[in-house]
Amino acid sequence: MTIPNMISVFRLFAAPLVVWLISTQQFSLAFWLFLIAGLSDGVDGFIAKRFNQASELGAHLDPLADKVMLVAVFLALGIQGLLPLWLVILVISRDLLILGAVILSWVLHQPIPMKPLMVSKANTLAQIVLVCLFMAAMAFDLQLGIFMNMAVFLVAVLTLLSTLAYLLDWFRHMARIEDKP
Repeated sequence: MTIPNMISVFRLFAAPLVVWLISTQQFSLAFWLFLIAGLSDGVDGFIAKRFNQASELGAHLDPLADKVMLVAVFLALGIQGLLPLWLVILVISRDLLILGAVILSWVLHQPIPMKPLMVSKANTLAQIVLVCLFMAAMAFDLQLGIFMNMAVFLVAVLTLLSTLAYLLDWFRHMARIEDKP
């Protein structure tokens, strides 16, 4: 297994620990572990490209680790009442909608090639920053109100734009398939 894939596996295993730390209100540890996991997302990609360690497994494992971590943490923070429930529902609904579209295209034997869109990468970064802000505020008793409100707004907008972009790609893909004789 390559180093980038091991880093992605670390993020998969770190997700339940971060959730447990949040649920037991150990926000300082949760913050640092989440921050390390977030930074490792960039590190594994850099290592994969720089040292020619990219793999098909890594191409699937990396976004899976990102989604598992973010969905789990958004749920945990939503349950704790730290993130607005409407935002948690929006973020998770987007991922479920995309997953459903991908599964439906597979079931119809018309798999859609998954490629990360720039708006989706920006959305993931904004989600990581938002979670870090919320956990830092809890861990270190910081008053980040305006920054957190701006981050919530940015995540909401990017989530909606990302959802729309993926759905448009999916509809175009499915329409091309239907147009074939």
